[in-house]
Amino acid sequence: MSLRRGVSVAVVAAGGAVTTMLVGLVTNAVSESEWPGWLGWLQRHAWFSFAALGGALVGLTVLLSALSGTPERTAEPTPQPEEGAEPPGAALVLRSLPRDTTAFTDRTAELEALVRSVRHSQESGEALPVHVIDGMPGVGKTTFAVHAGHVLSERFPDGQLFVNLNGHTTGRSPVQATEALASLLTATGVPAQRIPVGDDLGAITEARAAMWRGQLANKKALLILDNAASYRQLEPLLPGGSGCLVLVTSRKRLAANEEVVLPVEALPAEHAVDLFVRLSGRPAESLDRAVLEQLVELCGHLPLGVSLLAARLRHRPSWSAEDLRARLVTTRDRLGELRAGERAVAATFSLSYQDLTPERQHFFQCLGLYPGTEVDGFSGAALGSISVAAAREGLDALYDAHLIDEHPGSRFRLHDLLRDYARGLADEGGSMDPVQAVQRVCSYYLAALAVANRHIARSGASTPETPHSTVQAETPPMESRAAALGWLEDERANVFACIQRANSLALYELVIRMAAAMAPFLRQAGPWDQAVGLHRTAAEAARQTDDRLALAHALAELGVVRRFMAAYPEAIEALNEAVTEYEAVGEKRGKADALNQVGIVWYMTADNDASAGAQIEALVLYRELGDRLGQANALADLGMVRRQTSQFDAAVEAQTEALSIYRELGDRYGEANSLRDLGVVHCLLGQYHLAAQHHREAFDIYEQLDDRVHQAYALNELGVVRRLTGDLTGAREAHTRALDYFTELGERFGRANSIRHLGVLDRMGGNVTQAIRVLEDALSSYRDLGSRGGEAASLGELGVARGVAGEWDGAIESFRRSLEILRELGDRCGEAEVLNHWGTLLWPSGEGVSARARFEQALGLARGIRCPLETARALEGIGRCDWMAGEQAQAERALLEALAEYRRLGVRQAADAVEQLLAPPTG
Repeated sequence: MSLRRGVSVAVVAAGGAVTTMLVGLVTNAVSESEWPGWLGWLQRHAWFSFAALGGALVGLTVLLSALSGTPERTAEPTPQPEEGAEPPGAALVLRSLPRDTTAFTDRTAELEALVRSVRHSQESGEALPVHVIDGMPGVGKTTFAVHAGHVLSERFPDGQLFVNLNGHTTGRSPVQATEALASLLTATGVPAQRIPVGDDLGAITEARAAMWRGQLANKKALLILDNAASYRQLEPLLPGGSGCLVLVTSRKRLAANEEVVLPVEALPAEHAVDLFVRLSGRPAESLDRAVLEQLVELCGHLPLGVSLLAARLRHRPSWSAEDLRARLVTTRDRLGELRAGERAVAATFSLSYQDLTPERQHFFQCLGLYPGTEVDGFSGAALGSISVAAAREGLDALYDAHLIDEHPGSRFRLHDLLRDYARGLADEGGSMDPVQAVQRVCSYYLAALAVANRHIARSGASTPETPHSTVQAETPPMESRAAALGWLEDERANVFACIQRANSLALYELVIRMAAAMAPFLRQAGPWDQAVGLHRTAAEAARQTDDRLALAHALAELGVVRRFMAAYPEAIEALNEAVTEYEAVGEKRGKADALNQVGIVWYMTADNDASAGAQIEALVLYRELGDRLGQANALADLGMVRRQTSQFDAAVEAQTEALSIYRELGDRYGEANSLRDLGVVHCLLGQYHLAAQHHREAFDIYEQLDDRVHQAYALNELGVVRRLTGDLTGAREAHTRALDYFTELGERFGRANSIRHLGVLDRMGGNVTQAIRVLEDALSSYRDLGSRGGEAASLGELGVARGVAGEWDGAIESFRRSLEILRELGDRCGEAEVLNHWGTLLWPSGEGVSARARFEQALGLARGIRCPLETARALEGIGRCDWMAGEQAQAERALLEALAEYRRLGVRQAADAVEQLLAPPTG
């Protein structure tokens, strides 16, 4: 999207005095080709969305398709919140603590110490220290932390979050801090495109940690970091503010400064007995206390073992406590090779397991082989090869037996020790091996992902096919886009764990298919560094199996994600390699998609010839295939290239055809984006009525889709048209409203555009000091974002404002730097505009010859691309230079031509200024 700026400066001579009147306005629509690739996911091929805001809140996902001040034709649709849901970007109060236990016993001293510490810090205004809860496995660290979280929840109204760091989970690597930060940021409402990405793990972790601290600044939130492996793992996750409480659980003693250590020991004998009585469901007087004391001693006074034993007695009404004790002693004898602590707990596991029916025993073993962390009825059904109803019954039975824990959303987890135990049973029994378990659960996920992808992919877009073997798998109901996004976010970690496990077992075909099925979601939801890792894994799996088509698919996805990350050389390399692989296997559609994507990258790096060539080649292939959505996307992208190179007729032709196809397909996002881009081109052509009409139509569609990000972009474009037609009040209203939306949603690029537009209005209103300050703010933002187009636009406007303020050297330098960028981008309209600005600066200073030379340059450029506003401005400048040089006849011809163009365009202020100059003197 090319830059269109056009602040025309009318110079009026009256009574020998020279008055500079700023009457023009900048149309500016900064090209998406410039902006940061991490915003690129918003582009059309991101099939989304984004921003599933964490866990069960993912349905609120916001997906941004930020196009510079101008529309991004091919941006994919964003996921829309369900009716009644909070709007994207709204502050979210998260409550993700697991269910509190009704059997919490004792820990009074520990709990009182924690509450006392928190109360003291809050009442004294001191920063809340990190509280580390450590102790041996099975002692109840997580139970204590969760219970304390519920007790303290009212003191932390801004949210309570729970994160399992997998520090000691067999078969799972500890969660890296950078991954945990991405999940936390998403959960607290940060859109994916704002989450820092890159290849430098240390730098990305640091950047995400800084953003996380910013999210919790001045908030009162509670964060439980469960199962930490080391202080290094959790340190980046710590909030920076003083009002947040962090509870950490770990089997290790984590040494750090200023933390409060709360060691959790095994229960005192009397409290362990009390817990047993409560959970057994039997009257205390019916139980022999001496036998109970032996029972709890045999399981080491550990809450996990006590609860399992009590549950066993509860489900065996005919047993006495002595019966249970005898069985436990026998079981412990069989486990004599284990260490004392492990033997105590393993014995209770064995008794509880023996109490299950054969079907439940088999199901429990299956859970031990599950690669993920949380299981529900659907994944459990796939794992056990049973119905969902039977799986739910099995999970409920295991929960009643205290063999699994329940988490929000009817999801269940095994304690690490129980997972090890179940896996050991599966290995011994041989009822199912790890390969079979992974194949079953991956087949389920492939079927469920196929259902989800039908909701998040655009109309007409192809999605990974469901393998025939998975057709019969029971999948969760997903009746809407929000439901699909919510399920995907909930299952993200489980799916990645399955892919990792499949890869370790050399199940490369599953790796390839799972990665392809996750690609549509990852395009929209990120984080992109995670997506890069996945697609690299898929590419390597394809090489292992010599599957060139799968390799091409993986490389194409890798290239798209690399584009989102602004890693353009890497994106081009991956996409070009994908094109080569597609050619080798004769896959035309894949080749067309890869060409379309590499064309976007070339467009974003200002290689306009290469970009146009790629889009034209892609368009030819799409037409051969009859792929209507592909045709529309290629035409829309080609239209943007044509506009960026000021080929406005070709841009209108391409976008008009794309618009027709989008309407044919019922693709409302494509329709709105093409309308918006057409509005920008018509604005550049001086067809303001048509431009305003297109922008209003686009806004109405975005409003129907409840997409406030695109609404804000449409408002900015509408504001530009209003400015150019003299409605400065309406322009300020539109830009201010857009700024409010962008600020609320955290969309930095759109916010920079709004600020820049408002800076122009400040200058036109005579507040030059404010204008310079605002435009410098916009310039800084564009540079932070890596937007060369935005930088050029701001520099051009700053040159005008600095010139009005008398900062001659600063104005010249701003114009010079702006022109360098515009020429690099091939934006001739923007170049003509800045030359007109520069000429206007020079002429009143007595440098008429230099000024006229710049106006003539601008006129040649503007006429060559049919840009009427800049043509009129250049003619006016030439006429004024000739007028001051005493060439009246020559000046009048140029001024009359400029006046006619201004009147045709409806730019009244500029026309009035020229008329005043041409009017015969009175008196």
